[in-house]
Amino acid sequence: MKTKLLLCYFFVAFTSFSFAQIKVTEITANNRTHYITTIINYPVTGTYLFEGKSEPIVQLNPNGSGIFQLHEKPKSNMTWGFECSQIGIPKFKEGFNSAVYSLWYKNDNEENWNEVQFSIHFNKLKMFILGERIKSFTEEELNANNSNGQDKLK
Repeated sequence: MKTKLLLCYFFVAFTSFSFAQIKVTEITANNRTHYITTIINYPVTGTYLFEGKSEPIVQLNPNGSGIFQLHEKPKSNMTWGFECSQIGIPKFKEGFNSAVYSLWYKNDNEENWNEVQFSIHFNKLKMFILGERIKSFTEEELNANNSNGQDKLK
């Protein structure tokens, strides 16, 4: 009986430790509460270029900061995250060879949060913000991202 109790304790402790590293932030947008995290199961950080070539850009940094540049506007510092549950499980819609997430961002000099579409296209090995800002990734990056423990959930 003590062995079962001890195993149960270690399972709960390990599970709690595994999820403890996922930072969840509560935001309010359109009079509704949302939760965001920067952790999903893909190498999302980096620079997203307009049509994969140039400005305007979106820069996602691992700590939830970044840059969001609108067309014909200067670059603006921002805070970002993917919509998730209260415990950090990302919300997404799975399509045929793709997944779509809600990416929330707020320019540092503004109070309102903005929601834009973030999609991952698995066969193309590309990620899109607003369907036009593109970042490519490799199978090696995906495997390294999953094995180093930075991103815990899909």
